[in-house]
Amino acid sequence: MISEILIDNMEFFAFHGFYPEEQRVGCKYTVSLKLITDLSSAGNTDDLNTTINYEEIYQLVKKEMNINSKLIEHVASRIIKALKTKYSILKHVDLYLYKYNPPLGGQVERVGIHLYD
Repeated sequence: MISEILIDNMEFFAFHGFYPEEQRVGCKYTVSLKLITDLSSAGNTDDLNTTINYEEIYQLVKKEMNINSKLIEHVASRIIKALKTKYSILKHVDLYLYKYNPPLGGQVERVGIHLYD
């Protein structure tokens, strides 16, 4: 059974950015994931060991978000790589990463990227 696990709007304060001020001051980020896998075993057994542990996912994303990078593309790529390394049962990962109040010279709520693998 092909299934989707959705984890929406994980919020982090991190220090990513091209400019030194961004890496010094930091800002709010959110990450949302859609993980495609087969959940039939977990549905039949009610056993956490047969599925993807959401708490582990959060901790993995948090760990990667705490590593400063100049580009959010780099952060997002690392998150996907770590997820696929940890969970070989993942068939596909959709990741949305948003940076709030980016320094673009005007009022912009957020910028973001969508990576999928």
